[in-house]
Amino acid sequence: MYTLKQNPEDFIVKEILKLNLKKSGKFNICLLKKTNFTTLRAIEFIAKAVHVPTKDIGFAGTKDKHAITEQYLSIKGISKEKISKVSLKDLEITHLGFADEPISLGRLEGNEFIITIRDTDEGRKIEKKLNKKILMPNYFGEQRFSKNNKAIGKALVRSDFKKAIDLILETNPDYQIQEFLDKNKANYTTALKIIPHRLLKLYIHSYQSYLWNKTLKNNPDAKELPIIGFGTEPTKEIEPILKEENLGVRDFINKKIPELTTEGTTREAYIEIKDLKLLEKNPLKISFTLEKGSYATIAVAFLLECLDSVLKDLID
Repeated sequence: MYTLKQNPEDFIVKEILKLNLKKSGKFNICLLKKTNFTTLRAIEFIAKAVHVPTKDIGFAGTKDKHAITEQYLSIKGISKEKISKVSLKDLEITHLGFADEPISLGRLEGNEFIITIRDTDEGRKIEKKLNKKILMPNYFGEQRFSKNNKAIGKALVRSDFKKAIDLILETNPDYQIQEFLDKNKANYTTALKIIPHRLLKLYIHSYQSYLWNKTLKNNPDAKELPIIGFGTEPTKEIEPILKEENLGVRDFINKKIPELTTEGTTREAYIEIKDLKLLEKNPLKISFTLEKGSYATIAVAFLLECLDSVLKDLID
């Protein structure tokens, strides 16, 4: 056993992203350093502070909550001076320059991690792996799921909006949603539209991630596997999953809220842990880089050779 994220400084994440900065432009490019904040929650606070809608703040990927993370943001339509006046606890925003295009999901190249692993003496295992090519199973990590995330996503895919709302309110009570439903009984479709679109899509992505983890567990020799969504071709790898979930790929077409229609894609089954360095042995502290969309918690579990126990709750 070992302990991760005992303190925020035990889990440091730095985004890797190519920037083409200019002296002027439509979008401010900023570096956000946050502690104990989800990316979406941090953006809500920043949007309120600079008086812009959250949709005007772009980002390349979400980052862990229980960590110290650095990532890039684009903010549309405000002055550099306004950004410099932002003062928020546990959020630090630094103006870097300007760009003609916003930062958007998918632009992320990868992440650098500096991780302290407590309650373990497995430093020698790490040391033996240095300077070797290490391929790890590319499972989605536990932060992809959180409490109720995949269940909410499944309800959205099935257009069971009442169940989705009930689960969302159980996790994050929102007076606006409850207030709306008190006045508009059973109008769950409109109630969902109060929730930021990006958050609703993250719930669906969580369910897709859960399905993908199950697919890799059943097909450990695969090189690439489908992330199930609209347009995914049924194959021998995913047919058992679809049957078990009583699901069809066309269920990802959302006729009531078309914005939630989610296409399928593919994901590499194994990816390389790059630039592995042993920084300290007691407590064990390591650094490495991963491609975008891959999880440091999975990398640590794999490096310490206890993958099965870590992934049990993600797959079963």
